[in-house]
Amino acid sequence: MKVIAVIPAWNEERTIREVVRSVSAYALPLVVDDGSADRTAELALAAGARMVRHAVNRGLGAALGTGLKAALMLGAEIIFTFDADGQHDAADIPAVLAPIRERRADAVIGSRLLAPQGMPWIRHIANKLGNLATLALFGARVSDSQSGFRAFSRLAAEGLTIRTDGMEVSSEIAAQIRENGCRLVEVPIRAVYTDYSLSKGQSFFVGLWTLGKLFIHRVRR
Repeated sequence: MKVIAVIPAWNEERTIREVVRSVSAYALPLVVDDGSADRTAELALAAGARMVRHAVNRGLGAALGTGLKAALMLGAEIIFTFDADGQHDAADIPAVLAPIRERRADAVIGSRLLAPQGMPWIRHIANKLGNLATLALFGARVSDSQSGFRAFSRLAAEGLTIRTDGMEVSSEIAAQIRENGCRLVEVPIRAVYTDYSLSKGQSFFVGLWTLGKLFIHRVRR
């Protein structure tokens, strides 16, 4: 099966080269450079990635939407999303892909909360709140709605219609997995927490802003 990794990236010159190299052992890395002002694109290409670029920064949701469409156009049979900040461990990729390869699932979420060792307590609480919001607004019950490490069969990816531009996309994807009747499996993954990866996550105020945008998205549906 042709496997493509969609890697949304915005100003990730510090980590993108190593992320691309680690993913390359398992899949074709497709980096979506979301209007970076640094050397993200240059370093990703040098490491062997395929590249799609936004002229301006449009947000995580827009980058994922662009990446999924590009991966489908490239003939991907399995697509997984992978953060560019070094938070994910590429060694977990086979476990995340296995349920789709074995035709036990249409979509997989790599869940940090199934193996939360080392997760800062504030991040643990934030993720739990994200899960509650996803359940309350969309009826989707998952253990890690905000995970950036997910995998899809081609059919499941074709059924996704990304309408949000920001970080609220994670809850939107969880909702669409449920609404489309996809068979979902959650697999425990290890998160690599560094000062850098923690700085790239949602702050309290960004989390509130994301929640507000989710509520607006739910009302408009």
